[in-house]
Amino acid sequence: MNDPTLQQATQHFQKAIDHLHHEYGKLQTGRASAGLVEGIEVENYGTRMPIKALASISVPDAKTIAIQPWDRGSMSSIEKAIQESGIGLNPQNDGLVIRLNLPPLTEERRRDLVKVVHQLSEDARISIRQGRHEAIDELKRMEKEKEISEDERIGKEKKMQESVDEYNKKVEELAKKKETDIMTV
Repeated sequence: MNDPTLQQATQHFQKAIDHLHHEYGKLQTGRASAGLVEGIEVENYGTRMPIKALASISVPDAKTIAIQPWDRGSMSSIEKAIQESGIGLNPQNDGLVIRLNLPPLTEERRRDLVKVVHQLSEDARISIRQGRHEAIDELKRMEKEKEISEDERIGKEKKMQESVDEYNKKVEELAKKKETDIMTV
């Protein structure tokens, strides 16, 4: 696939998958994950930075996230940012490490998270469709300006549709895996 239009579309599809991975990483599945907190913005010394730029984040066990700031002066800022982030976790500060204990998920909360997973996967599919639409418009423009023939355009559209199908399958697999993770008690 050395065609620039198809390469650009494929890059767009891959960005949608990468974004989906990132968003799934933020979901609280009942198991501790550094991805749950690493992107939370902290106001520290007059600038906003993600927690991962201010501290080491570790997962000592399945229900705990430990955040150890490199500068103890930023502990209260990190604690405040976590409380205001809306992730629903209460930080416990012992002076050296901030610990977040994840409560077990209720059945209702698990079902709500599955709905979020489905919404995120639908957003990824929409993004893939938009990338395909933009590429098809570009191919039609190229055909109209006699840069490619109708047969070339049709062939490239078929290749692109194969790529779209492949990426939609990846989205579906990621969604099923995340749903399984969430529903596993």
